Amino acid sequence: MVTLAAPARRIVVLVPHAVETLYAIGAAAQIVAVVEYSDHPPAARQLPRVGSYSGISLEAILRLRPELVVAWRDGGHPRELARLRALGIPLYISAPQNVADIAREMRALGRLSGQQRGAAQQAARFEQQFASLRQRYASARPVATFVQVGDTPLFSVSRLSFVDSLVRLCGGRNVFADAAVPAPQVSVEAVLARRPQLILAFEERQLAYWQRWPQLPAVALGNLSLLAEDSISRPGPRLADGARQLCRQIDAARQRLPAG
Repeated sequence: MVTLAAPARRIVVLVPHAVETLYAIGAAAQIVAVVEYSDHPPAARQLPRVGSYSGISLEAILRLRPELVVAWRDGGHPRELARLRALGIPLYISAPQNVADIAREMRALGRLSGQQRGAAQQAARFEQQFASLRQRYASARPVATFVQVGDTPLFSVSRLSFVDSLVRLCGGRNVFADAAVPAPQVSVEAVLARRPQLILAFEERQLAYWQRWPQLPAVALGNLSLLAEDSISRPGPRLADGARQLCRQIDAARQRLPAG
């Protein structure tokens, strides 16, 4: 656990979803730099950039004299982060795997930024939204679901990904939940063998690709659905909106399943 002697007044954020969280809890004025793709809320687009997914500038970060750096567990840059740690700069590593983790992260960032009240309110609202969805779909008929997150090569998600927790929340059954890593590389043959009844993807062309296998249940049923990328792929405050949309998509697919 990261501890600070006083709330961080200068925060560098190396992951877009944490930017959204800090804005939501009332810590926007304490953010001094972000990375590319930190585009929500719109005001975040005006913040200085210190890198992107492909690399970060250690020199630029150090010039800003941060009192806290927020990074992503799976975001790369291990050498730069190790250097920051060696220099004594506090690091908070974001690694949410489910809805409960995201709410905990809101509270943790509230503690580190001195915005405990805003964080507590945001986390409670977030948890209540998900509790309502969980209650609504608790007894829903399972829908075998394949979530595609890339196509060159083909990737999906496992139970170690927060996206899997959303699929399960909505009554879906992730066909690659048993994979050993959060984002497993899979083959077309493996997808065909697991016979998903619903395919979810972030691009229309990815969905169109599966039309060449009309024997696949998802294709035969017409259950090919486009995901709302930012609200479903970023584990932050907007995830509740994305989850509601995902539940509607899974429920629509459920209605097309054959009786039995």
